[in-house]
Amino acid sequence: MDKENKNSINDVEDHLNKVSGNPTKINTSGVPKGIRIIGYFFITFFVLLILTAFFTAVLK
Repeated sequence: MDKENKNSINDVEDHLNKVSGNPTKINTSGVPKGIRIIGYFFITFFVLLILTAFFTAVLK
């Protein structure tokens, strides 16, 4: 096992992580502002859609 990949359980997992290139750390603060705003819009839209469908079904 390498020093840089301490999270692997055994040699097979270490090899798989090296071959497939799985990132160990992801920096989510580097997402552009426009894409972040679109993501917030979609999340808000779907939450409101689910709440509207729920209350429509309950009050019907």
